[in-house]
Amino acid sequence: MSRVLVSVAAEVANGVQRAVVGSDNVRTARENAWDAIQADRARAAARVETARAVAAMLASAPAGNRRTAPLTGARR
Repeated sequence: MSRVLVSVAAEVANGVQRAVVGSDNVRTARENAWDAIQADRARAAARVETARAVAAMLASAPAGNRRTAPLTGARR
């Protein structure tokens, strides 16, 4: 019985989505996966750019202003 209920609910949800956004605008699993891949690539590129910017700031900072100990949650 529960499989039938889930199947009917999925068909109803699919029908509502098609009615609301139109048949041509229904998202597919492939489109969702591609968007996730693109978002992952954008986040990776942002991390690389941030790392480069931090490295450049550290390289240009005077030696007396640099922290020698790693940043941790422990307070002294």
